[in-house]
Amino acid sequence: MFATGFSMNTDQIAEEYGGETEQFLANTAKEFGVCVVGGAAMRGRDGRCRNKALVFSPSGELLAFYAKMQPFVPGGEGRHYVAGERPATFRWDDWTVAPFICYDVRFPELFREAAAGHRPELFVVIANFPETRILHWVRLLQARAIENQTYVLGVNRVGRDPYFTYTGRSLVIDPHGEILADAGDGEACISVRLDLDALRKYREALPFLDDMGMVKRLNKLNS
Repeated sequence: MFATGFSMNTDQIAEEYGGETEQFLANTAKEFGVCVVGGAAMRGRDGRCRNKALVFSPSGELLAFYAKMQPFVPGGEGRHYVAGERPATFRWDDWTVAPFICYDVRFPELFREAAAGHRPELFVVIANFPETRILHWVRLLQARAIENQTYVLGVNRVGRDPYFTYTGRSLVIDPHGEILADAGDGEACISVRLDLDALRKYREALPFLDDMGMVKRLNKLNS
């Protein structure tokens, strides 16, 4: 929710599809010729609001959208936003990418579901972690990278609101949990080259993801 901040005032901030935020993201992607991921409070045809990540191609086309699967219950998000039902993925050149939102990162099951179904090579997490939990942010991103053998791009808020200070730490993390780039505590642009061939060789040499059969069996037992 870069345009509004993380807010429960859905009557004021929720947009219809094709709204101002969506148009801004599409135009930005097209202007710079890049893939853009941005968050927004979106009101669906059912009249209910969802916390969504919107993905636009370099031509400004909507590639994918993802509704946050785990609302931040301690902050009351579950009373104002409907939870998403499944992970989403999109293709970016030769990469499969799965976007997630903030509190999702505390739930490895969500990332495992994406890994089991689509084997993404990159997770993108957009977030609103305050300074008081910034170490959690870093460690959780590293854990999701290691356990799923993926690169992780984490983009976190900076600034202040009446309750918290936000110190950024937007990160690029490799599949071994190593931090490749750290944007620090302010607004920044960072550029990192990701090695897809190296990732594929790593997965071939140590095919950990192939051993998720037990997880699938447990999910069937609990369903």
